[in-house]
Order: sequence, then structure tokens, then C-alpha cells
Amino acid sequence: VIGLLTQLQALAAGQVSDWLYLSGSAGTGKTHLALSLCAAAEQAGRTPAYLPLQAAAGRLRDALEALEGRSLVALDGVESIAGQRDDEVALFDFHNRARAAGITLLYTARQMPDGLALVLPDLHSRLSQCIRIGLPVLDDAARAAVLRDRAQRRGLALDEAAIDWLLTHSERELAGLVALLDRLDRESLAAKRRITVPFLRRVLEDRGS
Repeated sequence: VIGLLTQLQALAAGQVSDWLYLSGSAGTGKTHLALSLCAAAEQAGRTPAYLPLQAAAGRLRDALEALEGRSLVALDGVESIAGQRDDEVALFDFHNRARAAGITLLYTARQMPDGLALVLPDLHSRLSQCIRIGLPVLDDAARAAVLRDRAQRRGLALDEAAIDWLLTHSERELAGLVALLDRLDRESLAAKRRITVPFLRRVLEDRGS
């Protein structure tokens, strides 16, 4: 994990020319790492962009062309466009343009390139040239760290008791936890209340009713 964080920090700062390809099942923190990379790149004075490929499927060429001026691009969920030839060609072309322009790329996917149902062999070749890292499913300590980081970036006061309660009483999937944190952010602002365990209990009870 420390080695991965070091690589991501170097990637964010533009200190390495190698690109990363992160692979892991749901709940391994791929999206969190992609967003964290973009935040770190922005702090380093770069111009990052995050693109969830599922949202751009079917119109990927236009979405990628809008990112041409960025210095770092995180492309999340390559499996979302696998098997769609037009999107694969668009990604292949962008990959080549990014390399020529010195743009930093990070890919994430649920599978390694060999496991994707790609129809374009050249795209498979390009993805396979990245440094490929498999992510393990996050344990409670890692999930707590993600929640802590997300809360801090939102300016939320989320103490350890609240984090422990969330991990014990809410769903285990990281995406669900992050979505719940978004809701807590909105509801705590609306109610003008700190996020305490009683507040968490009420929000979760309201969600289940």
C-alpha cells in the first residue's frame, strides 16, 4: 500500500513518465484513489480531470476531446466501454495523443487488460504497457481511512466514534459508504448539526423507513 501511495504521489506531481492501471473489484477504492490523485495533482499546481467512463459511454470521443488541455487525466472504469468499438478507438487515439503531449494518465478497471472484453487489440496493447497494480478488498481500517479523508476534504467533523459506528451499522461496500457520507454532509448542513452517533442513527433510521 505504501508503495502504491508513493507511486500515486509521484504521478500527481509529474515526477514519473510511467502511467498506472489500477485493477480491483467493487470496494477496493479505485474511484477514491483516482479522485485523490486528481486532488493531489491540483495541489501540485497541475490541471487534472476525472472522467467516469460509464457516464461517457457511447460519446467517449467528445468527452475525451474536452480534456485535451489537462495535464493529468484519471479514467475510471475501463470495463464500461469494453466491447464498444467506437469508444475503444476513441480511447486508443486519446492514449496516443496524451503520450505525445506529455499528459499523465491513470486507468482503473475491475479487471486487468487481459480480462477485459476488448475488441481492439491495439488498445489492449497500450493498456498492458502501463504499470498494472491489483488492489485488494479494503478492510475496516482502510475503509475508515477513506471515510476520514473524504470527510476532511468536505470540511466535515467526523470523529472516530462516528466512523466506527458507520462501519458497524451501514453497508460494507465502499461506494455505499461514500454515498452515505454525501447524504450526511447535506443533512448535517440542513439541520445545522454536527455528525454524532445519535445523528447517524436518526439518518439511517429515516433511510430505512
